[in-house]
Amino acid sequence: MRITAFALVCLILFAAVPAAAQESKTVEFKAADGTTIVADVYVSSKGKKAPVILLFHQGGADVRGEYERILPRLTDKGFNVIAADLRVGGAVFEGTNRTRAKFAEPETDYCAAYPDLEATLKYAREQGFGGKTIAWGSSYSAALVIKLAAEHQGKVDAVLSFSPASGGPMENCSPSMYLSKVKVPLLALRPGSEMQRVTSKAQFEELRNAGHKTYIAENGVHGSSMLDPERVEGDVSAHWKAVEGFLSKVLEN
Repeated sequence: MRITAFALVCLILFAAVPAAAQESKTVEFKAADGTTIVADVYVSSKGKKAPVILLFHQGGADVRGEYERILPRLTDKGFNVIAADLRVGGAVFEGTNRTRAKFAEPETDYCAAYPDLEATLKYAREQGFGGKTIAWGSSYSAALVIKLAAEHQGKVDAVLSFSPASGGPMENCSPSMYLSKVKVPLLALRPGSEMQRVTSKAQFEELRNAGHKTYIAENGVHGSSMLDPERVEGDVSAHWKAVEGFLSKVLEN
């Protein structure tokens, strides 16, 4: 009887524990200027020939914090993921930006993080990730992934750009400088609240004129967090449908 009771307690305890997220490996690699980039690598059960998403965060953030409730859905879909902490970041989502932590003084120039994206792309190729490569950015990194696709044609197969930053801080790496050079599928997304700005409306018109796709998340929030129901405080199924529909078309071709 004691054994039965003990077994029952164990079943209750284990049932209360949520399923563990797919395990990752923490890696480090160098950007062209010698900066050490810290990233998490999630290898799909389908192997390295499955598509790979290069995942980047918004300003003031870290990749684990921003994507904690988003990333599991990507790995469950069979994607390889390389999620990198960029040198411009912080603890806005109460996490630790491991690349930023290596700097004595914080880097605040958004454009200065571009070599980090290039290094992530290079790492993916050197490590044998041979499937289609999707560059995914949020806010300032959403602008930088557009530049990445423009300057590394043949190496990036699609772009997801959530609330792409523009304006003064992005003067030297603005999306406007590269949109016409991006020849792969590109989907830019913004919450409806941001579309009240004249600059956001102009940017989306420019995107459409260049042949790229746009999506407005009426109840969304800034950046990739529009896919997180806790941050949106509401239903995000339509936003995910737009993202996953885009990815499905990319993988079909």
